[in-house]
Amino acid sequence: VQLQASGGGLVQTGGSLRLSCAASGDTFSKYAMGWFRQAPGKEREFVADVSRSGGTTNYLDAVKGRFTISRDNAKNTVYLQMISLKPEDTAVYYCAAASYGRMWPRTLTSYDYWGQGTQVTVSS
Repeated sequence: VQLQASGGGLVQTGGSLRLSCAASGDTFSKYAMGWFRQAPGKEREFVADVSRSGGTTNYLDAVKGRFTISRDNAKNTVYLQMISLKPEDTAVYYCAAASYGRMWPRTLTSYDYWGQGTQVTVSS
């Protein structure tokens, strides 16, 4: 499956962005989907994931209540709605697909396919 992330940009503290990740090349609903992020000088970290049906979601504690992951299997797209953004959310955000709906462990090794990343910058 090929993944194309979009929607990043520059926002002020407290602003909002919605990231999208469009999938192609395979049956989208076969995959659990996740979002990760990587800030400069830091390791890539898990942000959120969603099950194949969309019925189960998980979040990094630091984004709970501010970020919402969702998917539209008819449109082969997963979203990350981000509100109340903080400077510490600044990072490159990557979407990823996990074969067989695997959602554990919530680490990079559970994901088989990655998008190219989209930059999110939150100014203070």
